[in-house]
Amino acid sequence: MEWLNYHHLLYFWTVARAGSIARAGEELRLSQPTISNQLKTLEGALGQKLFERQGRRLVLTDVGRTVLRYADDIFRTGRELLQAVKGLPTGERLRVVVGVADVIPKLVAERLLRPAMAAARDVALVCREGPLPQLLAQLALHELDVVLSDAPAPEGIKVRAFNHPLGDCGVTFFASPALARLRNGFPRSLDGAPALLPSEGTALRLGLERWFEARGIRPALAGEFDDSALLKAFGARGLGFFAAPSVIEREVASQFGVRAIGRTDEVRERFYAISVERRLRHPAVVAIADSARERTFR
Repeated sequence: MEWLNYHHLLYFWTVARAGSIARAGEELRLSQPTISNQLKTLEGALGQKLFERQGRRLVLTDVGRTVLRYADDIFRTGRELLQAVKGLPTGERLRVVVGVADVIPKLVAERLLRPAMAAARDVALVCREGPLPQLLAQLALHELDVVLSDAPAPEGIKVRAFNHPLGDCGVTFFASPALARLRNGFPRSLDGAPALLPSEGTALRLGLERWFEARGIRPALAGEFDDSALLKAFGARGLGFFAAPSVIEREVASQFGVRAIGRTDEVRERFYAISVERRLRHPAVVAIADSARERTFR
């Protein structure tokens, strides 16, 4: 088993923060040759260059910046450990940075993220929203602790990622009171009716199209949207029916003033936590996964 020499990591961390070996030597009360040799030993153990020279300055490489982020977390955790053992308040919040794929309905995202706030006494939740490929790139750079998505990380991406299923549910179809008549004769009533659909290529759009085709239903496309909240807002105005995960049926009906006109379990919405770890370890991320599996999608 490989072990990391934390003394070497401390010297690297101090040099990176101080900006030079000379200033780090003053802080650590060590000679410059000693620190230089320890840095070379660490680089040899990692098999990567951590600094490069630009004139008289030492500049972090891309790998060096990644190692620095880990070192920041490691030594911050170490300080908290000492304070906790002494019975002193840590003085720092537990920080969790979550990437949320932009195709996930905001109500689902809120439901999934809520347990993270209760994972510890002081939690700082940071949410980043964007397309899944963009979030996976940030995950690979350890800028995110986890990514929440409605699809697993695609095969063939150059990111070492692990998919952790959170659960799945069927979908409910909604319409404004003006279109509530679509409830009669569902699902045949959807044939020719105005439909508001998510963007092409999304998991929900593909599932709905297969479901429509299997039943010979051809709705009239009234609009397609990247933003699920905007789609629901247009649905509330009576411009077409739309579908959403059944797990948020009551919230959608209440928030947008629409009515459920039908349901199906044959179209499944699936949700995943994607991490660079085979096993989830961050307490807030573990709380998200446990609550999703044991409560939200049970």
